[in-house]
Amino acid sequence: MTTETQAPYPTHKTMAANTTVIGQQDYDRAQQVKQFDQSKLGVKGLVDSGLTSIPRFFIHPPETLPDLRPHTKPQTQQQPIPTIDLSDLHTHRRSSIVQQISRACRTFGFFQITNHGIPSAVLDRTIASIKAFHEQPTEVKAPVYSREMGTGVSYLSNVDLYSSKAASWRDTLQVRLGPIPAVPEEVPEICRDEIVGWDGEILRLGEALMELVSEGLGLSAGRLKEMTCLGGRVMVGHYYPYCPQPDLTVGLTSHSDPGVLTLLLQDHMGGLQVKHGEGWVDVKPVPGALVINVGDLLQIMSNGEYKSVDHRVLANSNREPRVSTAVFFNPSNREGTYGPLPELVSPEKPPLYREFTFSEFMQRFFKKGLDGKALVNHFEL
Repeated sequence: MTTETQAPYPTHKTMAANTTVIGQQDYDRAQQVKQFDQSKLGVKGLVDSGLTSIPRFFIHPPETLPDLRPHTKPQTQQQPIPTIDLSDLHTHRRSSIVQQISRACRTFGFFQITNHGIPSAVLDRTIASIKAFHEQPTEVKAPVYSREMGTGVSYLSNVDLYSSKAASWRDTLQVRLGPIPAVPEEVPEICRDEIVGWDGEILRLGEALMELVSEGLGLSAGRLKEMTCLGGRVMVGHYYPYCPQPDLTVGLTSHSDPGVLTLLLQDHMGGLQVKHGEGWVDVKPVPGALVINVGDLLQIMSNGEYKSVDHRVLANSNREPRVSTAVFFNPSNREGTYGPLPELVSPEKPPLYREFTFSEFMQRFFKKGLDGKALVNHFEL
């Protein structure tokens, strides 16, 4: 059997040989990106090939790269992301929890939650299953590799690979959870049961979170659920392998999430950073905690009360891979009209944003790519 028959895409060695020469004069970025995409190797495959320098299209301009030098500002002066304990959610302390979440959404746009009711064993199994998927041989993952947005399940490297100025050192498994979930047989068997179980846990917890952020705005607890904000759910399982030149690229470029809320489970490796004021704050992993952040759509619906903020992930300089999984909560009513909620608009606080359909909103997101706060700014009045 020939090599061509065994693998209808370039081998690790071919891809590495063709993409690691940084200074060549006849460099053709479009051709290199296309070759990488068609190889279906992902960055994990490039690492496995043994390359010692990253392909040129992963290199970011120096002015956009994180400053990886030791912080001159003492760590004690870095205000940490709030961590909120949900253990007394159904007691008289609920109002205190609502206040804490409301304050976090108005200032940081990010917070971590503990005692959320999801067993640590489930958290561990979920992360392990995503890791196991990404660490399969290329020929096993390749049939799932797709850039089509309409598919229920896809594995790819960089959703904005062709439109971004520079690629990020990351691979992703994406699974649609709702309103019409992916066909179970299409979800890779190695992580199928774990993803189905994870969605069940996330749906329960997501409903509680939607109630808390609604109450924090002075709205009825069920306001966001009524607007189908729990219905559209997409899960991404990110894999950040070792990067041989972490000072030249990133794991995930700076951006804010487009939807209502994002729920993130990160492993113990760290690397997530949130923009706060003029600087960046590390979201240090807390055992058993989940990270929650405000999306652009919630900022708009809250008429600017809640803040979606830029965040990024550093390239992984450790030999151990970093794994995380995020669930994005979006409205399932794509043709419904969204904008500042009437209850939050008054003569003293006029609407800051125009109204739009969710389908228009997401079309704009995919057109602009991961680009800071450009999505919110587009809908400003």
